[in-house]
This record gives sequence, C-alpha cells and structure tokens, in this order.
Amino acid sequence: MTDTSRVAVVTGAGRGLGAAIATDLHAGGHRVALLDLDGEAATAAAKALDPAGESAVGVAVDVRDPAALRDAFDQVRSSLGVPEILVNNAGRTVPRPVWDIDLDEWDDVLATNLRSVLIATRELAPAMRDRGWGRVVNMASLAGQQGGLVAGAHYAASKAGILVLTKIFAKELAAAGVTVNAVAPAAVRTPVMDAMDPGQLERSLATIPVGRLGRADEVAALVGFLCTEAAGYITGATVDINGGVFMR
Repeated sequence: MTDTSRVAVVTGAGRGLGAAIATDLHAGGHRVALLDLDGEAATAAAKALDPAGESAVGVAVDVRDPAALRDAFDQVRSSLGVPEILVNNAGRTVPRPVWDIDLDEWDDVLATNLRSVLIATRELAPAMRDRGWGRVVNMASLAGQQGGLVAGAHYAASKAGILVLTKIFAKELAAAGVTVNAVAPAAVRTPVMDAMDPGQLERSLATIPVGRLGRADEVAALVGFLCTEAAGYITGATVDINGGVFMR
C-alpha cells in the first residue's frame, strides 16, 4: 500500500495493537509518532521502525492528563510535523464484575479509553480541517457493541462511548475532507490475553466461526486502509473485525 506521506500519531503504541498499527502506517510511508504511558516501550518500538529517529519517534505521555497530551503533540509537531492522521488506541482493560468496580477505577478507565479520544481529536482535528484532509481512527471493541463480555462494564461503556463520539466528530468534519471511523476488534491475540484463564480462552476460541484468533497485523492493515486516500468515502462507520463472532 502506498499513499502520500503524512504525519501519524498513534496512542498506546508501545506494544500490542498500537505497535502493529504504527508499524503498518510506517510501512505505508508515513512518519509516525508512537505515544504511550510506557515511554521506554514507545521509544523501543519507534527505534525498531527507524533507528535514526527521522520517521518514527516515541513519546511518553499519560493520555488521562490533558496538559501532558498537548505537550506530547507539541513534541510531535516539532520532530515530525503537523499530524494529519490520528489513531486513538490507548486503553485500559480491567476484567471485573460490575458490582465490584469502585468509582475511582470507573473514572480512570473512562478517562483513559474515552476522554482521551475527545481531547486528542479536539486538539489535532482542527488543523486537519483547516488543511482540508485528515484521518481519525478510534479503536473500539465488540465489548462496546454487545456488553462487557470478558472485559469490565467500565471498559465496555467506554468503547460504546467511542462509537457515538466517532459519529459526532464524523458529522462535524466530513465536509472538510476529514474522516472519522471506528474499528471494533474482537478475538484478536494481544498481550491482554496472556492473563486469561487457558480454559476460558479455549472456550472463546470455539465460538469463532473462522476457527482461529485474529492477528494484530490484520487489525493494523484495516486501520491503515482507513487512513488512505482510497477510504475517503468512509466516515462515521464502525468496521468490525472479529472472525465472524458478531455479524450484522
């Protein structure tokens, strides 16, 4: 896949899906900023893409902190240029029964997963609108479509909120050439699954029509496509990638 070289920002890019998405965008010719709470992981992932640091940089940031996020974007502008692609991927997953979630944990999960999408998009999308081109992709989840599933209610609620926020921003920005879409993965092999009970994982695998778990690079390729010129007529959409677990 080739496309005009742009500056892309991926949050939660130190590992897992975020790192895979950053890798795909970089392979597509983009300059990529990898943001993560774990600055060392973000830097290591960026160096793996470009040891010289000219087309990939890692930035340590807590997406729950609006001021820190704005400072991180300033670093990106200084090192790579003005971002025209934003992938809101940062997230926190806490499997816990709804009855056992304390309010501080609820607020923290929503601040990480949902509020950060609002802040990051409001910070970067105006410049995209002014330039007449931009791509925003928000990472949702099957949990936000069907309920908590394995993840906690706060995680599911945050991902459901992302679906609505995606539509709102899509309507606001469509006329300016900026698309905003959500991607809803499920049954994808990520580091989060390492903590799952093997028996539970096996039972989950049996419910997947394609008969296997998804791969991070498959999700990344979908996100990468939504960031291309060819995807300019897709906006406000939630694109499922779940092996047939949820069909509609």
